[in-house]
Amino acid sequence: MKTEFTEAQLKDPGTARANEILRACVHCGFCTATCPTYQVLGDELDSPRGRIYLIKDMLENAKVPDDKTVKHVDRCLSCLACMTTCPSGVHYMHLVDHARAYIEENYTRPWHDRALRWLLARILPYPGRFRLALLGAKIAKPFRGMIPDARLRAMLDMAPKTIPPVSRNDSPQSFAPKAEKKMRVALMTGCAQKALNTDINDATIRLLRRLGCEVVVARGAGCCGALTHHMGKSDESHASAARNIRAWTEEIDGEGLDAIVINTSGCGTTVKDYGHMFAGDPLAGDAARVAGLAMDVSEVLMKLDLPEGGDRGLTVAYHAACSLQHGQQIKTHPKTLLKRAGFTVVEPADSHLCCGSAGTYNLMQPEISAQLKTRKIRTLEARSPDIIAAGNIGCMMQIGSGTGVPVVHTVELLDWATGGPQPPALGAHDPAIPDLRA
Repeated sequence: MKTEFTEAQLKDPGTARANEILRACVHCGFCTATCPTYQVLGDELDSPRGRIYLIKDMLENAKVPDDKTVKHVDRCLSCLACMTTCPSGVHYMHLVDHARAYIEENYTRPWHDRALRWLLARILPYPGRFRLALLGAKIAKPFRGMIPDARLRAMLDMAPKTIPPVSRNDSPQSFAPKAEKKMRVALMTGCAQKALNTDINDATIRLLRRLGCEVVVARGAGCCGALTHHMGKSDESHASAARNIRAWTEEIDGEGLDAIVINTSGCGTTVKDYGHMFAGDPLAGDAARVAGLAMDVSEVLMKLDLPEGGDRGLTVAYHAACSLQHGQQIKTHPKTLLKRAGFTVVEPADSHLCCGSAGTYNLMQPEISAQLKTRKIRTLEARSPDIIAAGNIGCMMQIGSGTGVPVVHTVELLDWATGGPQPPALGAHDPAIPDLRA
């Protein structure tokens, strides 16, 4: 694609990177075949190719973003299926992230949009606040029909039936390995996940310890910054990321780390991009080191000796989170591990398409998200599974809200198969969270 940025414009690193990406696009349209919003809406401007044209025009002409451009950029899930499909290697993620930051800086949204985004940015990345918000949503649910805004109704719907108590295992500490030590790893405990489902981190810690890992929860680490990053709030997202970089760098320079384990794939995609996010920043070197050590939990488990299990007589429908299969290009590891543990693994039709969760997307674009959720659940249930497994808390909440099939994290099944407790979602529930330090 031909671009005409001025030399002055190209002095801005974000614009220079956008120019590189735009020039790589050859207008082939392969991306339209795998774009969920184009599949649902059928509008060229709701495809990656269409958005690329809008973003190019906005950036090249230094425009104040217009309503049309903002609408179509907002409708993007950032599922990154287009990057998997693109034969030219167009790095759409960096382009749309820069566009969102540009829009945030130069566009004045209606007051109710600004208020909603401000509220999400002040609640979701903070587990304590998020727990209070979930409690408030449960109280407000009976009045759902009186709320006119579909986005606010979606927020009420997000509240789970039960809010788990705070897990002491998420506090800064170190867990000794239960077998011969093979690795020393830091576990990213996340933010929203600590409020929505504490079983995932607990299962991860048990499994890694069982396989010979010392597991460290670093002091000062928290939200990866993805939630605010995808809203274009760069200052806030970089502040969150910087806290993680400093916390993990202290561990790297101290006793050392073999990996930074991430069990929420949306976070993993962002942490692995810290090197790009902090290019030219004083933290650039440490950010690159952290990004280089960041690994999805399935990547780490493939390096360890997961015991081979016999046939468990259970069929697991594996949902490939977009951030894992497209953002990180990890497609086979979770399925390989589940099969090794003794589960029969099946996949839904159109497994490359998003479930509609996508961070805050199901809250900001509830109508489109609901259509994608319905499609995803239909294809999963068509495989008649006993269990649905995924590697991302957002996907789990999205799919679980519309199906009667138990939805669990992949690592919960692997923990169970190697001696851990049965995942609570499968029926065995102990309301008391065990202290894993014992």
